[in-house]
Amino acid sequence: MNFDKELDARGLNCPLPILRTKKALAEMQSGQVLKVMATDPGSVKDMQAFAKQTGNELLSSAEASGEYQFFMKKK
Repeated sequence: MNFDKELDARGLNCPLPILRTKKALAEMQSGQVLKVMATDPGSVKDMQAFAKQTGNELLSSAEASGEYQFFMKKK
């Protein structure tokens, strides 16, 4: 998937991945896509909740070898 910006939140625990995601999205234009890499298992539910609360679109969520990858589109 194409993305405009990448955020490495690996090794960070809740709530840091969400806070960094929020900050990164604030620096982006509407319609751009942010790729987030995380290792916190709680980030899966956090990203879903964050997308619902903020109106940003969670395009995809995947897990491989204990790493989580999210693509979020800025509203």
